[in-house]
Amino acid sequence: MSRRTAARSKARAAARLAATQALYQHEMEGMALAPLLHEFHQHRLGATIEDAEYAKADENYFDDIVAGALARSEEIDKLVAAKLSNDWSLERLDKPMKALLRAATYELLARADTATGTIISEYVDVAKAFYDRREAGFVNGILDAVAKEVRA
Repeated sequence: MSRRTAARSKARAAARLAATQALYQHEMEGMALAPLLHEFHQHRLGATIEDAEYAKADENYFDDIVAGALARSEEIDKLVAAKLSNDWSLERLDKPMKALLRAATYELLARADTATGTIISEYVDVAKAFYDRREAGFVNGILDAVAKEVRA
């Protein structure tokens, strides 16, 4: 992998994590898209907050995931809900998990320029940042099922 490709990959991974966080914030606060993007651009992406350094993210990729997931939320939620077991509903998932699945499903739907395996692997990594191994496996299973339907 070239240095340029590695940097782009790292910036996209940071964009995915930030998009998950932004979608979670939207779910919690109902913040409109423009101020939400502005807040992340100005205060989160590439910033240091309370000794935690946020990686420099691909801002255009971040914007696309957040805006696209919000614009297509009804379609995305139906796709994800259809992949849950009969005794689970989308409403039972916690907000960070919903944000993660929404971001990933948007990418599977709309970002044909990105390999399915890359998307799934990256969001499993995001899940590992917030959850235990069991939840990361859950994310992998849901995204694999979604990918088989939307990228067939």
